[in-house]
Amino acid sequence: MNPKIIVGAVVAALVIIIGIIGFSGFSIIDDVSGGNIISPSEAPREALPLEIELEYISILEVNEKAATIQVEFKVTNPNFKSVILQVVTYSLYENDVRIAISQIGERPVAMLEGSNYFTILNDRPTILKDTITIKNTGNTPELWETLVSNTPQWKIKGEAFSNLSSITAGKENENTFEFP
Repeated sequence: MNPKIIVGAVVAALVIIIGIIGFSGFSIIDDVSGGNIISPSEAPREALPLEIELEYISILEVNEKAATIQVEFKVTNPNFKSVILQVVTYSLYENDVRIAISQIGERPVAMLEGSNYFTILNDRPTILKDTITIKNTGNTPELWETLVSNTPQWKIKGEAFSNLSSITAGKENENTFEFP
């Protein structure tokens, strides 16, 4: 028998098998949470929430006009697939008084023109940094004394918005966090 016919038959059989698996609605590996080996693809894919930690907060500079504060978050992805982190919004409190609102990244609005988002891989954490400038209005001298003496009681409350596969497909996930 001709070897070309045998090779052609094997290739055709492989294409048919791959086609059946691909179009049958089953996925071989659950690439989100590492659960089942074979799972129906109609089941909604639930991404595990991103793990957000306050890595660092410090006062970089204080003078009579303004104070500069740096905040760093460590974002870890527990999923087996990368996650797109669109934005992290947060409020900074000193002694339970909100002194600043800030965000890292952007939420997409209408047409997608830029890509100001972060791809969080599953094999290593990502550090997100933000610098906040607070102007001294003279209305809160006790806050300014606390900043000058570098003895603030920080609290951060925030939310992170992410998608599993792309910012235009899939369900948007929201994580809330709070650090004392």
